[in-house]
Amino acid sequence: MLWPFRLVLSLVWRLSWRLAAFFVAAIVISACYVAITLPPASDLYDGRAKGSVTMLDDQGHAFAWRGEQFGGVVDAKTVSPNLVHAIVSTEDRRFFHHFGVSPRGIIGAIAINLREGRGPLEGHGGSTITQQTAKLLCMGEPYDPKKWKNEHAYEADCRQTTLWRKAKEAVYAVGMEMRYSKDQILTIYMNRAYLGEGTRGFEAASQRYFGHSAKTLSPAEAAMLAGLLAAPTRYAPTNDLARSQNRASVIVGLMKEEGYLTAAQVAEARAHPAELAAQARTGSGGYFADWVMSSVPDSLGTKTTEDVVYSTTYDARIQKAADTALTDIFDQKVKEGSNAQAAVVVMSADGAVRAMVGGRNVRGGGVFNRATQALRQTGSSFKPFVYATALELGYHYDDIVQDTPLTINIPGSGPWSPENYERTFSGPVTLETALAKSLNVPAVRVAEAVGLDKVRQVAEDFGIQSDLAKGPALALGASESTLIEMVGGYAGILNGGSSVTPYGVKSVKLQGDNTPLMGSEGGIGERVIRQDAARELIYMMRQVVLRGSGQRAGLPDREIAGKTGTTSSARDAWFIGFSADYVVGVWMGYDNNKPLTGVTGGGLPAEIFHEVMSRVEQGQPVRPLPMLHPEPTAPSRTVADSGNGGGGGQRIDQVIENAIRNIFGLR
Repeated sequence: MLWPFRLVLSLVWRLSWRLAAFFVAAIVISACYVAITLPPASDLYDGRAKGSVTMLDDQGHAFAWRGEQFGGVVDAKTVSPNLVHAIVSTEDRRFFHHFGVSPRGIIGAIAINLREGRGPLEGHGGSTITQQTAKLLCMGEPYDPKKWKNEHAYEADCRQTTLWRKAKEAVYAVGMEMRYSKDQILTIYMNRAYLGEGTRGFEAASQRYFGHSAKTLSPAEAAMLAGLLAAPTRYAPTNDLARSQNRASVIVGLMKEEGYLTAAQVAEARAHPAELAAQARTGSGGYFADWVMSSVPDSLGTKTTEDVVYSTTYDARIQKAADTALTDIFDQKVKEGSNAQAAVVVMSADGAVRAMVGGRNVRGGGVFNRATQALRQTGSSFKPFVYATALELGYHYDDIVQDTPLTINIPGSGPWSPENYERTFSGPVTLETALAKSLNVPAVRVAEAVGLDKVRQVAEDFGIQSDLAKGPALALGASESTLIEMVGGYAGILNGGSSVTPYGVKSVKLQGDNTPLMGSEGGIGERVIRQDAARELIYMMRQVVLRGSGQRAGLPDREIAGKTGTTSSARDAWFIGFSADYVVGVWMGYDNNKPLTGVTGGGLPAEIFHEVMSRVEQGQPVRPLPMLHPEPTAPSRTVADSGNGGGGGQRIDQVIENAIRNIFGLR
């Protein structure tokens, strides 16, 4: 009576093994086809559609990266054995023994998923390293911009987990095992894996996080990098170092279980976990890097198809000085919860930008850069360009200008009467005193006397490219400019009167090639004012710090010159100044143009300048400013008056003579 059951079982068995044989044959045939069509392993190491940018500071050390960094090929045979052991222990303990697919691993993963209330293919995948590599290669389907919106969409599609894709993945993995050796598969995997912070491959990740090659990774460092494979963003040490170290500690334990580490080595790795390299730890320079990226052609920047290296003017020491100074002042002197913003630029006299802070409480990179993008009224920080024009036309620091009531009839607007900040008048004052005390009425009188068009021309020649006001309010900084433009203008004063174009890139080269693709596009340009005029102006700006509105900016051990600036209703506060070595500009204000409370250019901006410059100059040789050192002279003369105010002793003949000299290039 059992024969019917035996017949059914026999039929089922015959059908099952025939179906199994058919599927095995189909997999083998498909895998053989995959193996035949696979390219050489070396063609698969770098699968990026775009190139990357690595930025080097002025000492040749990498400090910023853009795009997906590759860093160079790592080989399973020559990379640190610690890294191979960490990857295998974490991702696929039987990697060197299976044929590309691990049925045991798949069954175990499905069981875990079901036990945890997920679908059989949700969560743990049970994928071998070979299967993960197949997924990284998208089973041989290349990126097609016509099919996918971008690379992220392409990779997301490749990572989708469906029964059909898992089957394709398994077939492709078996084909890879037929075509490549275990070392080749592992090499492909190590070079294509994404490891956070824009790094593609373990060489780039090792350089990014630890500052050295993957060939020299310690067990603790290798464990930390291997830990990124599960969740690159979550476990990136730049996001949460403690979490990354805890994950690495678990992996160190797995390495011991597999016999790759001794108990003593485990204890050493846990007692001294991997630490970030200095630059990776600080994460500074983002604003500078973004500005640099905007200053180069797209073909060598955001759209590069090659790996390029920028040699830049960035100075990590100076950047740290700017970062810490700004943070300290806001922590100590600004009310907690304030939304006031600030920006800092440090520049050499030739226009080389050394450091940049584009805002506070922001890590930097990919955000609004107030140092280069924010157009703000400049206030009295514009006045040095007024006096530069006068000095160029033959006036001198000790010439007299009237600080008395003044009314000017402006066509189309009517009468305009400028006032000083303190709403008082000082009578006759020297140009030196007028600038030191930041008196408004004398600045307007001087601008009118020398000609607004000439003032505007001098400012533009010094690099102030923003649209400048047409009326007499030009002298009081009614125009808008960016901090980097203003600092560049002051750099021109410091260098003796020649314009500068601010720059951050010294050269651009392909990675591994010493032939420059592009050199610096900035530096010193045409002369704007005579060197003697610049020396005299620096002397006048020195008085601003010694006895005028910028006294808080001064340093006890070296000469500092500069100028304060506060705009209408205190919406902007500036201090820009220099030592003999560096120009530092500081701006403060609100992004929504809300007035500052109790802040002028001679207050917090000057204090931030002081803190930045004291840190920048610490340990540096003391050099004097290149300025005039006056001797007793003949009695002062009076600047030509304008408007309805007082004043006499006009020197129109001198103005005309100097104008003619300028036109014909006479000195």
